[in-house]
Parts: sequence; structure tokens; C-alpha cells
Amino acid sequence: MLLAGDIGATKTRLAILADGSDPHNPTAEKTYPSADYPSLEAIIHEFTEETGAVCTRATFGVAGPVIGGRAKITNLPWIMTESALGEELSIEHVRLLNDLEATAYGVLALNEDEKRILNAGSPEPEGTIAVIAPGTGLGEAFLTWNGTTYDAHPSEGGHADFAPLNRTQAELLFYLMERIGHVSYERVCSGMGIPNIYEFLRDEGHEHEPDWLADELARVEDRTPVIANAAFEHEQPVPLALETMTMFVSILGAEASNLALKVLSTGGVYLAGGIPPRILPALEHGFMSTFLNKGRFNDLLQAVPVAVVMNPRAALLGAAKHVIDGR
Repeated sequence: MLLAGDIGATKTRLAILADGSDPHNPTAEKTYPSADYPSLEAIIHEFTEETGAVCTRATFGVAGPVIGGRAKITNLPWIMTESALGEELSIEHVRLLNDLEATAYGVLALNEDEKRILNAGSPEPEGTIAVIAPGTGLGEAFLTWNGTTYDAHPSEGGHADFAPLNRTQAELLFYLMERIGHVSYERVCSGMGIPNIYEFLRDEGHEHEPDWLADELARVEDRTPVIANAAFEHEQPVPLALETMTMFVSILGAEASNLALKVLSTGGVYLAGGIPPRILPALEHGFMSTFLNKGRFNDLLQAVPVAVVMNPRAALLGAAKHVIDGR
């Protein structure tokens, strides 16, 4: 039996799979509140005792950088190493992957109904594939063909410098520079970035903030869903919220095509993470116009397939594919 996991600061998803099975069909799966446990090992012990499974290989996608087989979960005091996990859990082969690296492997396992196509394109066989994932932060990864199969590569590209596309975005850059110093794409193209855009548009007088929306935002810790709902779910969209999400989609399109050009992702670009599936109408309306706005390279980008990952379990799916493939 094989063990796969998607390990985050909020939730830890674990799955037991049979060797050679479909990664979509684990024999057991359970989600645990990460902060309720002192370590990943404690969760795994509980899970394997409940299932009775004895596992020989394991792959875990973790929300944080993995260097030399060692990882620390962002916003949790867990430090993990492949060797210590293997010894503690009596598992012969343990691999730790960055969560976007795991998501990239998950892209390879998606069924057609788990994708929403934004641009059909003309994919190159065995071409490089890019993955960009706006969620709480902004994750980026890519896949390259090794002659037999695809290998995933992690990246911290979400922390590269934000490059404005127009005067308003330049004003956003200077607005944030005065408050936080370095402005990365993650600061304007993620769950933490959407409130930054909203506050800029409000404070600089681009749009009026209704009192009821200000009250609602003051009551919640995570303001991003409230802003998105005000833009898309109301009969009369709130102009401030709608302009916020329109700018967000424009910035996401620009950075997705930046990534596509940097890794020459002729095999496709996938939008993963928690936000894209929730804002499909906005992506279908405005994403590709910015994605293609690369001057002399518009034609190259027009051929690049673009799809939204609709499966929220893509990182677990990728960890499962990774361990089933015996990597």
C-alpha cells in the first residue's frame, strides 16, 4: 500500500492507495485539522491505525519550500525531513514535494471534466507545461519532458517583482511600495493581494465603498471571498469590488503569460489554486486579452492551451500520482 498527502497549515489530507491504482480512487482518504496535531507523524499514525494500512512508499506535498529533503510548513511549527519521516513511520521510501510541485503532477492526472478551457490552443507534444496557482499566496511551478515522462519543478516565482501594465497599476505599485516596501506578484495576485487592490482603489478615490460592504469586511478575517461575492454574486455588482477583481484578472493574465514565456510552456498553462474556479466568469471574460498582450509574441501565446483546474484536490492527486509512479 502507498500513502499520499497534501499538507497545509489549515488542513492535512491523507490517502491510502494500492500500487498501480488510479490516483482518483484511493482505498481510504481523510482530512485532518493540521493545527490540532503536534506533527505530521502524529496525524499519519492516527490515520494508519484507523485504516490498518501498512505502507511501503509515501509522497507528501507540503505548503512550503523543500530543500535537501527537508521542509517547514508555512504558519505551522512543523519541521519534516524525508529520513526522519521514513524512520518514524517505518516507511521505506518517503518523498517531500513543494505543494505546487505536487499540484503540477496532479495536472497530469486530471480528467477532461476537471478542466475548464480558456484557450484551446495547439499544444506541442511533450512541450513544457506551466502551473500558476493563486490561493492564499501565489504558487508557480512547471513540468518538463525527460524523454519518457514529465518531471515537475518547483518555483518561488510568485515573489518576483510586480510589473504594472498601465498607469493605474503603476499607481498601485507606488501605493504598496510606500506601505510594504518590496511588491511581488503575490502581493497583488493572490488571496492576500485582492484586499490590497481593493484598499488602493478605495483609498485613492477610484470607486466608492458602500457602508454595508465596509461593515461586512470589518467583521471577517478573510476579506477576499467577501470582495469576490460583492463583485459577482450580487444582482447589482459593487463597482469597487468589480474593479478590484477586474484588475486582479488582468494581473493574473500578465503573470501567467510571463511564466509561459520564461519556461516556453508550449504544452499548456494551468490555473490552479483556490481562486480561479470561483471566478470563472471573470476569467472567461478578461483573462486571455491580457495573457496575449505580449507584443511580438502574441502568436506564440495564442497557440498555448490555457485551462482552469477545477479539482480542489489537485495537490493530493499529484502526490498520489507521484507515489504510484514509483518516483
